[in-house]
Amino acid sequence: MQLPASLLLVIEPVDMRLGIDGLSSKIQLALQQSPCDGAAYAFRNRASNRIKLLCWDGTGVWLAQRRLHRGRFVWPRSDREIFTLDTHEWQWLITGIDWQRLSAKPMGFVCG
Repeated sequence: MQLPASLLLVIEPVDMRLGIDGLSSKIQLALQQSPCDGAAYAFRNRASNRIKLLCWDGTGVWLAQRRLHRGRFVWPRSDREIFTLDTHEWQWLITGIDWQRLSAKPMGFVCG
């Protein structure tokens, strides 16, 4: 499975018992998006140690799951329902690394 250009993180945690149909319904009803729009949608559980990725490839839907044995997936805090990641940020996120800190710009120091 090749990841699409758009990787969308769903901010609110979900029940990991949901499968393709339940997650597709959440995308349609709660997020007002189409699960077949070519984007990949990532969901997390409340403990942030499991994620599910729902992806339409043009002929069917993929559902992948990942679990960390230690640590947590770092999810953004946002007032939006969906957050977009690029491929590099996604690679860091799925390893459990705080991808948001990797792109932080250093603070300048004022010398006086």
